[in-house]
Amino acid sequence: MAEMKVEDIRAMSDDQREDAILNLKKERFNLRFQRATGQLENTSRMREARRDIARIKTVAAQQRAKKK
Repeated sequence: MAEMKVEDIRAMSDDQREDAILNLKKERFNLRFQRATGQLENTSRMREARRDIARIKTVAAQQRAKKK
């Protein structure tokens, strides 16, 4: 999964953003286990997933603030 772009995140509905966060959290969980067992090849993906989650949450907060 490639890094998410802000424009793509803004185009998502609230439900799609929640699903994306859930999928990224599952991916992070799996990546942590891969790292612990020595099977993780792309170590930078952990950082990307963490930042993608933060990016989605930031855009969601901005859109909630705009609605008020």
